[in-house]
Amino acid sequence: MTTTGTGRPAPVPRLLLAGPGGVVRVAGAVSVLVALVAGGPVDALLLVLVLGGLVVPVVVRVPAALDAAYGASLLAAAWCAVLELYQAVPWLDVVAHVVVTGLVAAVAHLVLARTTGAVLDPAAVDPTGAPDLHAVRGRAARVGAVVVTLGLGLALSALWEVGEYVGHTYVDDAIFVTYADTVGDLVAGGLGSLAAGLWLVARGRRGA
Repeated sequence: MTTTGTGRPAPVPRLLLAGPGGVVRVAGAVSVLVALVAGGPVDALLLVLVLGGLVVPVVVRVPAALDAAYGASLLAAAWCAVLELYQAVPWLDVVAHVVVTGLVAAVAHLVLARTTGAVLDPAAVDPTGAPDLHAVRGRAARVGAVVVTLGLGLALSALWEVGEYVGHTYVDDAIFVTYADTVGDLVAGGLGSLAAGLWLVARGRRGA
């Protein structure tokens, strides 16, 4: 976590531009302008939504590595859509579902843990070494944390597929939607979320 000279957490505005995640957010802001000029309002709106998503890790102060990876994956996925790379390179869709869904599920888990306390925080680390009551301890708790991340990822995957169906039905029938594609995307998202949950728990155990 980035801190000030007094040891207190840095304010959110400063964190927006801090570290690799800050670089990604700047790239996101530039991407909105590029999409508006080169593509049009629809492409720009997509990048605006992504830019909003890039702020979420800062608000709940997720680990820097996760912040950067999450932001980069969202931005890359958006540009793949804008440039129609998913149609040109079919396997990119599978990669996007594995990587993006997993990283979004990890961030969603931390958001849920740190804003509501409804679930344990698998990445909780106390720099003073004092016990953290919100941290994950014990095998059962670690398994539970992985299951939460997996469940969030599967739920997000389902919403993603609903969005694709709505887009195909009411916006553009060029959006590719089939039963096999939907099931494959759900499986890919689940695998990515499982890996993300394991990473969160492993990171928490290392205390890094």
